[in-house]
Amino acid sequence: MLLALWGAGMQWFKRTQRKDIWDEPLEGPFGDIEAAKLIREICTSATDSAEKVGTAADRTHTRIKHEVERYERAARAAMGIAMKVSDELLRDAAVRQIVELCVKAGNVTTAKTLFRAIQSKSIRDDVSREYPQLADGRTS
Repeated sequence: MLLALWGAGMQWFKRTQRKDIWDEPLEGPFGDIEAAKLIREICTSATDSAEKVGTAADRTHTRIKHEVERYERAARAAMGIAMKVSDELLRDAAVRQIVELCVKAGNVTTAKTLFRAIQSKSIRDDVSREYPQLADGRTS
């Protein structure tokens, strides 16, 4: 009896894996506006992990491993959705959000690659003003 109560009590304290929006399967076809909204939600939800990864001294440390994996899954999902957006302006706005996520995580190489994919002059200029390291040849 005591063992059963102990087990029930431990279930209450058991940590469950948080289900993130990007881990959910996408339901049916959706339009460009819905895709842009989903990318914005993904980037907003993953910002906390990206900031923890960006400030971590050692990304391979076990304490930060979950945050690194969470950020990488979010960025990968957002990039996959962005590639399917046909409207250039919406796609560029979505890619800008992914660029910001990558910069917060300290992933400047990916951010630069995505920055070069932005075709809208106004969005490129805005991003280069906010993150000048992406527009020039520096890597950090």
